[in-house]
This record gives sequence, C-alpha cells and structure tokens, in this order.
Amino acid sequence: MADTTVSSGAAAPSAAEAVVQTQYMVILSIALCHFINDVMQSVLSASYPLLHDEFALSFTQIGLMSLAFMGTASVLQPIVGTLTDRYPFPQSLAVGMGSTMLGLLLLANAPSYPYLLAGAAMIGIGSAVFHPEASRVARTAAGRRFGTAQSMFQVGGNMGHAAGPLLAAFIVVPSGRGSVAWFAALALVGIAILSQVGRWQARQNRAAKRTRAIVDHGLPRGRVVITIALLAFLVFTKNAYIASISSYYTFFLIERFDLTTQGSQMMLFIFLAASACGVIFGGVIGDKIGTRTVIWVSILGVLPFTLALPYVGLVGTGIMTIFIGLILSSAFPAIVVFAQELVPGRVGLIAGVFFGLSFGIGGIAAAALGLVADAKGIEFVYKICGFLPALGILAAFLPRLNRDPA
Repeated sequence: MADTTVSSGAAAPSAAEAVVQTQYMVILSIALCHFINDVMQSVLSASYPLLHDEFALSFTQIGLMSLAFMGTASVLQPIVGTLTDRYPFPQSLAVGMGSTMLGLLLLANAPSYPYLLAGAAMIGIGSAVFHPEASRVARTAAGRRFGTAQSMFQVGGNMGHAAGPLLAAFIVVPSGRGSVAWFAALALVGIAILSQVGRWQARQNRAAKRTRAIVDHGLPRGRVVITIALLAFLVFTKNAYIASISSYYTFFLIERFDLTTQGSQMMLFIFLAASACGVIFGGVIGDKIGTRTVIWVSILGVLPFTLALPYVGLVGTGIMTIFIGLILSSAFPAIVVFAQELVPGRVGLIAGVFFGLSFGIGGIAAAALGLVADAKGIEFVYKICGFLPALGILAAFLPRLNRDPA
C-alpha cells in the first residue's frame, strides 16, 4: 500500500481564506447556534421512550422516525450544499433553524403517528439547510486553523446532542410531550444570531469574488473519487455505531440494568458529553499531527471498547461509553477537513455530502437496527455493532496530503 505524498499543497488556502485571520467570535457564534439547533434535534431521540409509551410504538416505528429525520437531511444536504456553492445564500442559516423549530412544534402537538413522522421530517429539513452553510462559515472564519474551526463548530452540535437528553429527562419526562414545544423558544435566539452571521458571510462572499484563486492538490481525479468513497465508508462505520447509541442505548440500559428512564437519559448524556470533548480534540490534534492520523486512530482505536461494551456491568458500561465517545467522535472533523482539501472550492458540496451522509447512515442504521432489536433483542444489537470499527483499518489507504506529516 503506497502512500501518495502531495507536494502542491492540498491545504493551501484560496485568496479569500488567506486574507482572513481566525475569526473566533464568528466561529463561536456559529457553534452556539449549532448547539441550539442540535438541542432541538436531540429532543426528538431523547423523547423516544415517552413516545414509545404514549403511542405504543414498536422499535421498528421508532427506527422509522429516525429514518424520517435523518433521511430527509441526508438526501437534501448535498443538494443544498451544491446550490449554495453556485448561488450563495447566507441567510439560509436562519431559514434552516426556522424549519427545525416548526418540526419541534409539530412533534409536541402531534395527534397520531403520521404527524410524528412529519415533525421528524421537518427537523431533518432544518438540518439539511443549516449544516452546509454553517460549515462554510466555519471554514471561511478559520484562517489557517481549519481543523480547530471545524471542531469548534461541530462541538456546538455535540454539546446540543448531549444537553438534549439531559433536558428531556428533567423537563419533557416529568411535564409530558407538550413541553417539547418549550425548546422552540431557543430557535428565536438562534435566528437572531444567524441573521448577523449571514450578513458577515455575505460580505466575505463578495470579497472572495474579487480575490478567489483555487489551488489544486495535484491528485488525479480518479484517486480523489476513490478517496472520497473511502472516507464515506469510514463515516458509515462511525455513524452506524453512533445510531445504535442515540436511538437504542436508553432501552438497552433499561432492559439490562433495570434503570429508570431518567437514569438511562443521564447515562446517554455521559456518552454524548464525552463525544463533544472528542470532537474538540480531533480538530485541534488534526491541525498539529495531520487529519489522516486522527482518522486512522479514531475509528480503529475504539474497537476494544465497542467489543467489551455488551459484556460489562453498569459502571463498566459507563466507562466504555466514555472512551467510545471520546475516541470515535474525534474522526468526523478530520474527515470533513480532509475531504474539503481533496475538493477545493466546493465547501458546501462536501459539507452537504458528509453531514448528509452522517444523517442518512444514521437513519438507515436506526431503522435496520430496530428490526434487529425486535427480532433478536436489544443486547444482540450491541454485540454485532461492536465489530463495526474494525473496518477502520481501511484508513491506511488514505493518501498523505501536504498538511499530514510523513
């Protein structure tokens, strides 16, 4: 397996990137809005036990709700990213959050299961609109710290996912499904912030038109296509496992250890908080040692912990999930930055493809694992998913880019 070293500078910035120093306030603003956006989204999966009891849902129906949410996001995000590459629309950030807010309101007031599916789909549409442009803002504001900026942006989402179950445990579970609508008030704050961020991005877009100079990395087109496909497969191994945690971990804990719903939500919060920390480490370390190394270590290195998870006690389960969250989540910022350097000038498309791929894989995996859980039991799901990170060995075939040390 021969590594290809690129000498022409995959990480070389466009002229627009070169003149912009790292804009931490912009990155923090977009990270905060990512937090708000994903709090609202995570309330969906965090409310599954409540919806399961109120509507007498099967695991398959819960999986289909995840598919409605993640599937719409998966299909639409690459389309949105491609369109905004060609026709920039920075105010799409506020539009995306508005769609998520409407989906949450529908979820809170749904009289039957089809309305729950529609609410989940609206939340997915919000993600499809929000994420490509938000990732573009993070890269525009990064200066030369692409991994750090991408991590800061993504950790906002991870923290939102972590806080969602915790808030659901103490607000939605005691107060009932109608209290889901309270979270929609956060969207108004987010929309106000995103309107200002959109104006900043619009100014950067106008400057980029005057100074844009795309620098190629030198890899042949065929190698780029193969590498993108390989990165997509690595995202599959990561997100299929994450889907088993986000959709069914609470049920696993309730069944195996007889935890209460609130107790299981607290355990889910621990995992998601560890994942948020891992995202930050992945981007910062990737800027120092190279994204390829981070991808390799992150996906394959989590294997011992995923294999052990179904066989340890309650305390051991908590410890295993902390390591799984820390290690596995560090891969995604590195994957996004690596892919953006492979296809310079198509930031929206790449963000849309990989964020969309994450949602799509998660949705399909959630639906498939729901069928497995109904047929074989929830513990069996974690026994088979434990082997998924072994496929991370394929990261050895990624080419070395200029920013990756030999």
